[in-house]
Amino acid sequence: MSGFVSFVSSGPGDPELLTLKAVDRLKRADAVLFDDLSSGPILAHARAGADLVGVGKRAGRASPKQDHVSRLLVDYAATGARVVRLKSGDAGLFGRLEEEITALRTAGIGYEIVPGVTAACAAAAAAGIPLTRRLTARRVQFVTGHDVTGQLPADLDLAALADPHATTVVYMGRRTFPGLAEALIARGLPGDTPALLTEGVTTPDQRLERSSVAALAGALAAASSPAPVLILYGPLAGEAGNG
Repeated sequence: MSGFVSFVSSGPGDPELLTLKAVDRLKRADAVLFDDLSSGPILAHARAGADLVGVGKRAGRASPKQDHVSRLLVDYAATGARVVRLKSGDAGLFGRLEEEITALRTAGIGYEIVPGVTAACAAAAAAGIPLTRRLTARRVQFVTGHDVTGQLPADLDLAALADPHATTVVYMGRRTFPGLAEALIARGLPGDTPALLTEGVTTPDQRLERSSVAALAGALAAASSPAPVLILYGPLAGEAGNG
């Protein structure tokens, strides 16, 4: 007997940003395996009696191994359960979705992907700015700030990331942004390029800080915090808005 897995994108944290399909899948699930950033009020949509299992990964903390998470998905679904794998932001962006899909395919278990609001879009909305503008911000690019070792990826396309006419969004870049900024400035990106640091977007702990690439790099190098951040830089990041 085989169940079914719904990979549900929970958005940036505000439960009002869940899609109708996401809420429906939570209400019908027998088990919900959730990330840290998908916990709290979002889990209130899960049906009473559902198994709620935390499987989140956070830098600097003891976290479940990926193969353990994948095995849990397979084991729950193998009992015939309807399983929700609740992922923060959009499940397809830097969420290790592919590893879990591969495990389900190998086990012959069906699945679906429910898209959601990615943190980048939520951060721009919270700051009251668009991600694009004709002529001056003609491209958007998302990049991870660290590789599997926690270091700045060695194979980044620095020429693309230093494009002054792009809006660039760096996920998970708190520790590595100083090194990235140094490399970008060396490739010609002006140090005074506007930058926006965001924490806890759409949650009660939301913080938005406008700066420049060089100044933000210096501030992050001098500070230490476990809170995940999202960094936007480019021509629109310094625009006045809601934040």
